[in-house]
Amino acid sequence: MELPKLNFQETFDFKFKKDKDKFFIYDLVRKTYLLLTPEEWVRQHWIHYYLTVKSYSVSALVTEKKIVLNGLTKRVDLLITEKAKPIVLVECKAPHIKLTEKTFEQTARYNSIIGAKEIVLTNGLQHINAYFENEQYQFYKADH
Repeated sequence: MELPKLNFQETFDFKFKKDKDKFFIYDLVRKTYLLLTPEEWVRQHWIHYYLTVKSYSVSALVTEKKIVLNGLTKRVDLLITEKAKPIVLVECKAPHIKLTEKTFEQTARYNSIIGAKEIVLTNGLQHINAYFENEQYQFYKADH
């Protein structure tokens, strides 16, 4: 399976397995193999980034958290917590998905329920980082 090189300075040690003609990647948070989709490839980079580079514990990372937004159940891709409080909301898109104002607004709507101080919108190649301060988002450049 041909996977794109993502925009991270680090190289992570992923575990893969193949079953019939499908590829799976091991998720350290859920402790199971998940179907390797383009979006999952991006999410796993962020999981490894927060565990190895930022030294968070596995228990601080939450994946696929359910939220209800305008009566619809949605799932957030990755939530980083400290003492069970949401710190960073990471919304992952597949590498071929263009990050737009519309996709950022979707992430901001999710965060209106989650209440994290920071959000990251990423397709693995491009990362948009923003802090929520004074009722608005302040964008900044991060070093990933």
